Amino acid sequence: MPGFRNYQLLLLLWLLLACSTATWGQQRGNRISNAPVKRRPNVLLIASDDLNNHIGTFGHQLVKTPNLDRLAKRGVRFRRAYCQFPWCSPSRSSMLTGLRPDSVKIYDLQTHFRTTVPNVVTLPQLFKQHGYFTARVGKIYHYSVPGGIGTNGLDDTLSWHTVRNPKGRDKAEEHLLTNLTPKMGLGSALAWLAADGTDDEQTDGMVATEAIKLLAQTRQEADRPFFLAVGFYRPHCPYIAPKKYFDLYPPDKIQLPPRDPDMSDVPPDAYLPGFNWSFPDSTKRKILQAYYASITFMDAQLGRVLDALEQSGEADNTIIAFWSDHGYLLSEHDQWEKNSLFEESARMPLLIAAPGERGNGKVSSRTVELLDVYPTLVDWCGLPAPGHLMGRSLRPLLRNPQADWNYPAITQINRKGSTMGYSIRTERWRYTVWLNGQGAEELYDHQTDPREYTNLAGNPDHKAKKDELRQTLYKLNPSLLKPQISQK
Repeated sequence: MPGFRNYQLLLLLWLLLACSTATWGQQRGNRISNAPVKRRPNVLLIASDDLNNHIGTFGHQLVKTPNLDRLAKRGVRFRRAYCQFPWCSPSRSSMLTGLRPDSVKIYDLQTHFRTTVPNVVTLPQLFKQHGYFTARVGKIYHYSVPGGIGTNGLDDTLSWHTVRNPKGRDKAEEHLLTNLTPKMGLGSALAWLAADGTDDEQTDGMVATEAIKLLAQTRQEADRPFFLAVGFYRPHCPYIAPKKYFDLYPPDKIQLPPRDPDMSDVPPDAYLPGFNWSFPDSTKRKILQAYYASITFMDAQLGRVLDALEQSGEADNTIIAFWSDHGYLLSEHDQWEKNSLFEESARMPLLIAAPGERGNGKVSSRTVELLDVYPTLVDWCGLPAPGHLMGRSLRPLLRNPQADWNYPAITQINRKGSTMGYSIRTERWRYTVWLNGQGAEELYDHQTDPREYTNLAGNPDHKAKKDELRQTLYKLNPSLLKPQISQK
């Protein structure tokens, strides 16, 4: 049966060929699967405490921030970025959980968000869950400053593999402070010190040193990407920096913010009681000198961290987000510090430099929120976004800073524990309502009144715009009690 034998021979040859092909394919597949795979991008999240927009890269003519300037040149500077709550713990709790203040329910400096939303997945926790090495140094979640320096503060143990809590000579030298408001706690005092010694003896210098060590440690974790959060304490009061930084700002060279010519058209709740301190102009200049010195000192420590990132070889695969928890008033509206819904308090610096977009140095004039940082980092790194996030990914604006973006920003604050103020900011307008039973309102046109001197809420010519913004605010924040909003 030669035909059958030939058939058997052909069948055997086919089987041998099939097995050989399968083996070669398996070996080839193994070679592909064992080849180095590009890791997800690293994340470097950098916070500065109580930093406003009086910095060089945001157009200030005096304040020197060369390292923020170089970060801006490689990323996107958001010139209309707003916090959700201009106070440290509520702002940070909102940003790091991805929830608006009325959802995370943190309105003070003592309550931990795990008591109000115990199962929420935080920003660093999400990265930790997806294989990242997560580390913190300094203030990311809330610390009381300066009292909590050197402790864990209101940290979140679920977020990190490791943490560092430096404490420098600034803590030991608080008795040397010049304090204009001795009845206030140091965390709210207008107090400063031109310190002796070197940068790396100060807490923020130690923060930079520990961050550099952690960057070195990440090289030992080469099989996984890192999420490194670096929290600087300055320029939060008391304003402490080495003397050389004070020398950069002679008081006679400092220009004071102009005074509001008429504050009678603004509701009383707009002003924080007890913070309308009056000082002679010469004293105000000394306060600003100390604040500006603290900014430039912080910037120098930022530069050390950026240098270390470059030297690590990971800069081209690391997205950097630099932010402050809120803005800061420096006598505008006769107010100091934060806890206000005025522009200077609600607006904060935000810079994001993403891999692949390096060197663009562009500016976005779109209105964005601190709440947008969480979804942006998740989106850029290709992680699944939790369903609870209330912000939006800024990725379209990282690619095209002037892309269409028709979203406002919402900031809120509370007064006396019962009166809540809500403010909605678009590229041109700010509308604010105070839910104190009367529904007092504010309306400012930033095209003609960028310092918010003239409240247009009672002007009939602007009623349509006021009504439009009020309705938008209500739609975006259903927790508002609509009947309490004035219908004037």
